[in-house]
Amino acid sequence: MSKYNYIKWFNEIGKNDVGIVGGKGANLGELTSFGLPVPPGFCVTATGYTKFIKYAELDEVVKLLMEAVDVENVDELTNASKEIQQKIKEKEFDPELKEEILNAYREFSESIGVKDPEVAVRSSATAEDLPDASFAGQQDTYLHISGEEELLKHIRDCFASLWTSRAIYYREKQNYDHFDVALSVVIQKMVNSEKSGVMFTANPINNSSDEMMINASYGLGEAVVSGIVTPDEYIIDKKTKKIIEKNISEKEYMVIKNENGIGTRVVNVKDVLGVDAIKAEALSPKELDTLIERGLKVEKLYGSVQDTEWGFDRDTKEFYFLQSRPITTLGDKEEEKEEKLITLVKGLPASPGIGRGKVKLIKDISEINLVEEGDVLVTAMTNPDMVPAMRKCAGVVTDEGGRTCHAAIVSRELQIPCIVGAKTATKTLKTGDIVTVDAVRGIVYEGEVLKEKEEKKHEDTAGVSSIANLDELRNLFAPTTATKIYMNLGEPELIEKYKNLPMDGIGLMRTEFIFTNMIGAHPMYLVKTGQGSLMVDKLAEGISKVAQAIYPKNLVVRTSDFRTNEFRGLKGGDEVEPIEANPMIGWRGVSRYISPEYEKGFRLECQAIKKVREEYGLTNVIVMLPFVRTPEELKTVKGIMAEEGLVQSKNFKIWIMAEVPAVVLQAEEFAELVDGFSIGSNDLTQLVMGADRDSGILNNMGYFDERNDAVKIALKTIIDAANKRGITCSICGQGPSQYPELAEFLVECGITSISVNPDTVEYTRRLVASVEQKIILKKLRQI
Repeated sequence: MSKYNYIKWFNEIGKNDVGIVGGKGANLGELTSFGLPVPPGFCVTATGYTKFIKYAELDEVVKLLMEAVDVENVDELTNASKEIQQKIKEKEFDPELKEEILNAYREFSESIGVKDPEVAVRSSATAEDLPDASFAGQQDTYLHISGEEELLKHIRDCFASLWTSRAIYYREKQNYDHFDVALSVVIQKMVNSEKSGVMFTANPINNSSDEMMINASYGLGEAVVSGIVTPDEYIIDKKTKKIIEKNISEKEYMVIKNENGIGTRVVNVKDVLGVDAIKAEALSPKELDTLIERGLKVEKLYGSVQDTEWGFDRDTKEFYFLQSRPITTLGDKEEEKEEKLITLVKGLPASPGIGRGKVKLIKDISEINLVEEGDVLVTAMTNPDMVPAMRKCAGVVTDEGGRTCHAAIVSRELQIPCIVGAKTATKTLKTGDIVTVDAVRGIVYEGEVLKEKEEKKHEDTAGVSSIANLDELRNLFAPTTATKIYMNLGEPELIEKYKNLPMDGIGLMRTEFIFTNMIGAHPMYLVKTGQGSLMVDKLAEGISKVAQAIYPKNLVVRTSDFRTNEFRGLKGGDEVEPIEANPMIGWRGVSRYISPEYEKGFRLECQAIKKVREEYGLTNVIVMLPFVRTPEELKTVKGIMAEEGLVQSKNFKIWIMAEVPAVVLQAEEFAELVDGFSIGSNDLTQLVMGADRDSGILNNMGYFDERNDAVKIALKTIIDAANKRGITCSICGQGPSQYPELAEFLVECGITSISVNPDTVEYTRRLVASVEQKIILKKLRQI
């Protein structure tokens, strides 16, 4: 008989103990009972949670708070959630429970021969139909926790995570009694993963149970799960144990523990393992063989195909199973057609989705008219002149570029599957080839494939809306952040699709799409032909559509930022636009607006903004001026705006893009003239580093990277100047959502908002919430 009342060791529990130790704990116990390698540990049982709540006298407090709250009222629900969580975190443990936890930790410490060992502290909810790692609960997990006080603190934090607003709302909607759901906490040895990944004992791509798939990368598995890195991938024939297909990726990043020992951070693989490791296989042949044998064993013991997570401990040189669960998405083999997938090229997934169509290989802009509806555009790199054709495409594949290149940004905006940096796409893919662009995994397959998988996915998600309105849930479950999370937008029509994302407003609306799709002609051509009112009306129409959809949230409209080569593509543009050798740093932005050759065109833009604000009453519109170079030109353009009725005031704000190093060097002077900065991180990085952001070569060499020290100095300089003046400082770009450590740096510097593309709004909000929590904890430790 166990000497503990509130502790269960892994070897004491199994799959039938979900009510005692939750799904995660029961699963780990089952793996242990099979004799499979599992990081050792124990669980604080659900009765321990109940004991804690009872001793802290929180039962009645929680009941009173829950009786008074209207869960449909977001503010009420959020406040009640925060109050309950705070009370749990402040309370002391029942003495008996505390003694058992500490004794178990000490016993665990002795068993592995390490004093105050690092552990993972993981929440495990006890309701079988309330998955503890799904959107319904999303209770917390803490990594690299060491020492008795830190252990107790993080167990308390796990208890509190049962009362997030999203978990409360979900239980209400599913008619769960809040007090029938308890929480167990799993404490287990922290695997110091040298490498990690996932292993499916069936092939999830073609649904074949005769094959298995293994993914592997360096460091903790968080890098693979979050999409920071594309892992190595192996497809294995289970009968022969031979590799059928092998795709070795360039693994540039890895997740390791923080220097202070708590939590994790993203680092460059080259800085830790050397540059050769990036292209090398993460697994040795012997390690791969070991994993294959382990996979076959776990499937045999469970009696079903399994989805497992694994880690290879650098200290013990042992593979550990971190999780194993049945694969439930495989269809009936007799009903489903198995597909033979033939990989043609691989690259970086830049805009998610799956597209199928006929390849149109475009060598230069003169061939762009060959692209038809439903084609797959294949080219070395897209440019703005290709946007009209891109709108027709089922997918885009480029040889060059990274996640911030033109093809990536426009494809995400248009919701087109896109793969960039495919290197040999224009040599391998031929016009007329039928292909499938899998921009989730970054692979172009031969023929029209993956249809069964996609249809199955639609079937599996068809009933989601029955839980509650999905848009409402998305907003409700989004964590609250002090840093505003804005969204970037170009195509006005897309606002209907994105307006219910958990965003605080639009931080960048690009007007170029309105010029291209709704106006179609050069502003000066319209002036010359007496059609200026057409531009004013169409521009106002596009802006007001977005402003009205999100009112009263702010809409930051960036006035036109076409370069000369882009303006030439509009009707009449070739008559008035010069030909520049390098348009990227040529006649653009404010320098264009104040030039006699374009001033009348800019005045039309001002008139459209005024119409939106005054005639339509949409005063949530803020104007942002791009590519500002000097304070003098800024003063001049503000004068033109004032003449058109756009006078800077408390009710009408003017921002500028901070993307030219001159703005960094004179940041405090510029801050005196505007109401806000929006850092254009792509252009700023390009100009600070002298690195073309569309250059695949420089991207691969690491020059185009917002985390470069010189760029970070520039970012901090701008933020400091804005904070000193008390004005807004935002950033628009994918950097903060792509690099968690950059987001942390920006928040620590005091940035007031982050604006990202629609596909990363939810992820960025969660990321920033986590960063803000880390900063608060750091400050508390310093007190």
